[in-house]
Amino acid sequence: MPADIIKEIFKVIPERDVSDAVFEGANIVLYTKDRELFLNDRGLVRKAVNSIKKRVELRSDPSLCIDQERAEEIIKGIVDEEAGIDQIIFDPQRSQVIIEAEKPGVAIGKQGETLQEIKKQTYWVPIVKRKPAIRSQIIENIRAVLYQNSDYRRKFLHKTGERIYNGWQRERKEEWVRLTYLGGARQVGRSAILLQTPESRVLMDCGIDVTKDGSEAYPHLEAPEFDIQQLDAIIVSHAHVDHSGLVPYLFKFGYRGPVYCTAPTRDIMALLQLDTVKIAHGEGRDPLYTAEEVKEMVKHTITLDYEEVTDITPDIRITMYNAGHILGSAMVHLHIGNGLHNLLYSGDIKFAKTQLLSPAATSFPRLETLMIESTYGARDAILASPKEQDKLLADIITNTVKRGGKILMPTLGSGRGQEVIIIVEKLIREGRIPNIPVYIDGMVWDITAIYTAYPEFLNSTIRQQIFHRDNNPFLAENIKRVGSQKERKQIIEDEGSCVVLATSGMLVGGPSVEYLKHLADDKRHSLVFSCYQGEGSLGRRIQRGEREIAMHAGANRQEIMTINMEVQRIEISGHADRKELMSFIQRCNPRPKKVLINHGEPGRCTDLASSIHKQFRIETLAPRNLDAVRIR
Repeated sequence: MPADIIKEIFKVIPERDVSDAVFEGANIVLYTKDRELFLNDRGLVRKAVNSIKKRVELRSDPSLCIDQERAEEIIKGIVDEEAGIDQIIFDPQRSQVIIEAEKPGVAIGKQGETLQEIKKQTYWVPIVKRKPAIRSQIIENIRAVLYQNSDYRRKFLHKTGERIYNGWQRERKEEWVRLTYLGGARQVGRSAILLQTPESRVLMDCGIDVTKDGSEAYPHLEAPEFDIQQLDAIIVSHAHVDHSGLVPYLFKFGYRGPVYCTAPTRDIMALLQLDTVKIAHGEGRDPLYTAEEVKEMVKHTITLDYEEVTDITPDIRITMYNAGHILGSAMVHLHIGNGLHNLLYSGDIKFAKTQLLSPAATSFPRLETLMIESTYGARDAILASPKEQDKLLADIITNTVKRGGKILMPTLGSGRGQEVIIIVEKLIREGRIPNIPVYIDGMVWDITAIYTAYPEFLNSTIRQQIFHRDNNPFLAENIKRVGSQKERKQIIEDEGSCVVLATSGMLVGGPSVEYLKHLADDKRHSLVFSCYQGEGSLGRRIQRGEREIAMHAGANRQEIMTINMEVQRIEISGHADRKELMSFIQRCNPRPKKVLINHGEPGRCTDLASSIHKQFRIETLAPRNLDAVRIR
């Protein structure tokens, strides 16, 4: 029974002192009406944690919390004005108060003394969150959904905990681990991998291949192994649509279990999913899911920090590690059974420091099987160094400005867009390119706002810049948001040179295609690709040399678009290239015994698998979609 673990806690903390004991996912929360115990637990909580090896939190019973209006006055009196409190939101059922501030460190106080004082005077449990440097509507909406559905969230989290602790410490006679590739095997796009044990069913990622039409765009959810009614949990490695775009679809068909990811991933994927719905409506198509299903997904999301260990089923424990790919991207380490097997699902990784992120982590407690991407897995897939990329981009921009042209850079909304902003801002600041406007259009701006809300996920260099508002590169004077169709038209018609960063990065819809239509036939302009171009995408076709493209121009009408503008490619990639992938495996500690290759074109998957086997003498496999692999 789930109550067994609570009984263990009551051996340490007397049951008479606890008014309620509930689960919040894998965390256990105790409520007390004893004021003295709440303010000073005398080490009992730590003792309970040591006993059961799970996270335990002690909160005051809601009946102890003072009136919200009075509590808000006290909080504003205690917290230094320098913290810049934006808003104070109360969650009465959980005895928590969320304080959103411009400077969280000031609000927390030295060694948390301000928070302690708030607890002492109000009996509320304070949680401090950062106010983004750039206002983010999606973050505000997500927080509103969570606050408004607090009662539902409490019940959902408790139910999740009951499932996790059902059969706590139960011995299991039969043990095995099986992976089924529902998508993303020998292809880039629609990543979805089902992990099965006798006890659990967990889906790792559920994406859409935006370069394909029809059923080829979506994972094989019709596979006999996949049963949505039996699904225990979904884990999302990162927010890109090819990894997270189909998650709300599962909620459309009744899934009501947890979705695990980092906080930035939750925010960015919700934004991209809502954009997917918007694009479908704009193209006159019925969307796969609605904004309501996205909202439902948000209600069921449990966010984790890097290196935070949590149980997600009775026999699976996960830890997320920095993947270095985009903000909040994670490699997912799964500890299965009682030491039975350790698996690392890398998602997408970057094993080099970038303008924004630290390299992917390489040290893990245990590791037997590694699942690794191969987007740039071929022998010849070696990316230029950052210095070379900077020089190439500076030359392209300078030469285009001399011709009186504009530079169009189609970019991924998350990751590459922000990298390019930082690079261009740095080139202007250092005087290496002319001081021209940099226009941000589409999802790039909204996601940039999310980046400013989570500086703790960025590398130390950029984090320090963001902490000091006057030096925040995302707020530089010449970086301007495009907020309307009218502004977009003005940029196109204006004679002056500029850089335009617009989604989508593969030219499969979005404002980047609009700019292209108007700029394509003028040889003064430049089109600069800065990210991977998926097979079948318009970007890939232009990159391969097509210069006359048939474009839809209304019902049953087509126009030929001629590409006269200069076409250049600069790889500012969030993916590890061939050298980095091999280096990552070499640096993995411990070294895996088996490597499964996915997320790459067929030749790149098999090429990387062969090289890893030859160099490291590790068993390798490059599965196909619908292959099932027993790893233990």
